[in-house]
Amino acid sequence: MTTIASKAASASKVQRLNKNSKLFKTVIRAIQDKKGENIISLDLRKVPEAVADFFVVCQAPSSTQIRAIAHNLEDEVRLHCGEKPFHTEGHAAYQWLIIDYINVVVHIMHPETRKHYRLEDMWSDADATHHDL
Repeated sequence: MTTIASKAASASKVQRLNKNSKLFKTVIRAIQDKKGENIISLDLRKVPEAVADFFVVCQAPSSTQIRAIAHNLEDEVRLHCGEKPFHTEGHAAYQWLIIDYINVVVHIMHPETRKHYRLEDMWSDADATHHDL
């Protein structure tokens, strides 16, 4: 399991990102390509306790679509940015899948799971941007 300390050590080697970074744009585009819904990015750069620069949260109505979004996202980031995820979780059930690229952490969720955990509310002090088509 990834610890915050090990992630912080890895993150110290990575430059801070902005919304114009290739990684951020590739993540958003890959989600849109597979029809991810209600795509929101949370800019966490001004939140002192945040462990990433951005959270990207989206949803899909089925495990099959969650899987398709995740696979496309990982393929596109590897192809266009040359990066593999630092860590992933949720591949067993596909209700809430997390793909961690250190400075960008992607949450692909089933609508009920998203409604229950309300990540956007938990990080309400972050600037939120909607990325739906």
